[in-house]
Amino acid sequence: MSEINNILITGIGVISPIGEGKDEYWGALRTGRSGFREITLFDTSDFNVKIGGEITDFDPLKYIHKRHLRVLDRSTRLLIAAARLSLEDAGLTITDENTYSIGVSAGATFGSLHSISQFDREGLIEGPKYVNPSFFPNTVINSPASQVSIMFKIKGFNTTISTGFCASLDALIYAADFIRLGRADVVLVGGVEELCEETFMGFYRLGLLSGSKGSPPGCKPYDKNRDGLILSEAASVLVLESEEHARKRDAQPYARILSYSNAFCPQKPGMFTSGDGLKKAIIQAIERASIDYEDIGFISSCANGGIELDKMEAETIAEIFGNKIPASSIKSMIGETYSASGAMALSAATGAIHLGFIPATVNTEEPEYPINIIKEGIENVEIHNVLVVSSDPYGNNSAVIIGNI
Repeated sequence: MSEINNILITGIGVISPIGEGKDEYWGALRTGRSGFREITLFDTSDFNVKIGGEITDFDPLKYIHKRHLRVLDRSTRLLIAAARLSLEDAGLTITDENTYSIGVSAGATFGSLHSISQFDREGLIEGPKYVNPSFFPNTVINSPASQVSIMFKIKGFNTTISTGFCASLDALIYAADFIRLGRADVVLVGGVEELCEETFMGFYRLGLLSGSKGSPPGCKPYDKNRDGLILSEAASVLVLESEEHARKRDAQPYARILSYSNAFCPQKPGMFTSGDGLKKAIIQAIERASIDYEDIGFISSCANGGIELDKMEAETIAEIFGNKIPASSIKSMIGETYSASGAMALSAATGAIHLGFIPATVNTEEPEYPINIIKEGIENVEIHNVLVVSSDPYGNNSAVIIGNI
């Protein structure tokens, strides 16, 4: 695993409810600005919950020519925009000479639900002969990642990972292995989810959304009074690059991939009944990074205000670290972006290392667990390593450690 240390993060692109581009995103995280607002993408009159992490000022024409927009759904537009920002940030030009050594690895799970729903609706109402075939590609889960490769003429491997909350971290692990094994020099790693009525209704019917039982909605990770998550949308793409390749083109890296691990923990779906998988993933990642536990600057957690997830994660962190290592959840500001959440956390952690800050877990006033939860942001702190973790309701657990250059 020693080759992992030779993988760098050289570019970041973010489209989120709290900012467009890495600088706006990092600035919002530093000031604790929330991205929750009343949903306008669909009618919420039948729901008690009417807010979400909606991206309101997104103009796809800034990133995609208008001739392409008609056949691209929202998820694909968001991911392409984030990819363009990441390539520009990395100063990476894709050419006929390097295109086969560049890959795409993206996390996505629910991105095609709305497209499937609309495509099937037209087929049921008008008949299969009358559906628009140009919309069919949007109904497959790998469409956003594939369209990124098409848009930027990337001819290396293209993969979509659909492991829920862990999808973006698993996408990074997959990409890093390609670089480590010499099968790629550069990989665009990211995640995307769009906010749509179909996904919103699913979370709402399951009672997972904060405010679904009539109380004022609010995302309060680890708080005694938390009552659920706030659903959101976002896309983030990071440029991963072998150190040799980055040095040859004089790239300016932000951070280094130190290690990663994942572990599956069989359990009842949605219950987060055991932290054994997360514990194993964290311990393996630390061992593979060849660092001490106290070398972790802070933990970028997966907590989203859900009762079971927050409890399991906090108890696992306490068992491994006690209350010594600061823990922070950016979902308190951006909401639950599901498959995009790992990429959003990685982009935030990279900014924390690069700029020297720890983002706050806003809205958390009465922490329920004895871990070191950062309720107010910390500035001017030197951070060497960040542990980013994620756990999925179906048993996936992933951990990635990034470090300074």
